[in-house]
Amino acid sequence: MILKQIRLSRLLSQEQLAQMSGLSARTIQRIESGHSPSLESLKCLASVLEVDVTTLTQEKFEMDKKSDSYQQLPASLKWLFVLNFFSMTPTRKSAVNVELISHLFGFMFCALGLLSEPALVGGLILLSNAYLFRLHIWLGDKYGAWYDKAGAGIQGSNVI
Repeated sequence: MILKQIRLSRLLSQEQLAQMSGLSARTIQRIESGHSPSLESLKCLASVLEVDVTTLTQEKFEMDKKSDSYQQLPASLKWLFVLNFFSMTPTRKSAVNVELISHLFGFMFCALGLLSEPALVGGLILLSNAYLFRLHIWLGDKYGAWYDKAGAGIQGSNVI
């Protein structure tokens, strides 16, 4: 089901969608984690999101880049859609691991930069990558974009 992708494309949190649809936040979490919703729940969600019930039951979501919803997204979130990051079912743990590995090797290469200029450049690139992943982790927390259970309930928290 593509509820999560549609919710993210509309810049809604689970709590906001729950409030707008009259469903509980827990119901939204269950539906997004793969539980089958009732027809009544689907109708409520379809009404709020302005889509057909059949659209909500699709397995794959492609963002219409000409839609108003897409145009209003922040550039950093648009890149996640362009790179198809959301269709790979990202987990917060994997993003944190990439960030930590990039920091570790970035600092190591910067230290080696005392001996070799190309190592310094490589270290700076790795550190830049680490900080970009920190931004993606923050966006994922803010919009509830994670597919793992550990990141599902984390809204705006910082984990290192």
